[in-house]
Amino acid sequence: MNQQPFFPTFIESYFIALGVILGGALLGGLAAFLTGKPLITEIIRISGIIKIWAIVTAIGGTFDAIDTIEKGIYDAGTKDLFKQILLIVSAFGGAHTGITIIKWITQEYI
Repeated sequence: MNQQPFFPTFIESYFIALGVILGGALLGGLAAFLTGKPLITEIIRISGIIKIWAIVTAIGGTFDAIDTIEKGIYDAGTKDLFKQILLIVSAFGGAHTGITIIKWITQEYI
């Protein structure tokens, strides 16, 4: 959040997490196929495993987020704290949307 407008960063956070989930799961599925593992099962498994990494990637690394949250709590910077929480929620939403799309495409529940 260093001198970047908040709303574009909020949208970017969502789509970065979404892209990490979709790209990582599909390319990981390709690697599973090449090594003889079941394609659909591995895509679903990988999408669940990389969820936290998609969120960390989307918010730009954990140390910046923790530093901003610390400043918000100890230095009474509630505006920055609120913005950081919204960015994390946006990243969670993007990752969840990615996993939902993967489950929808692979028809996991059928």
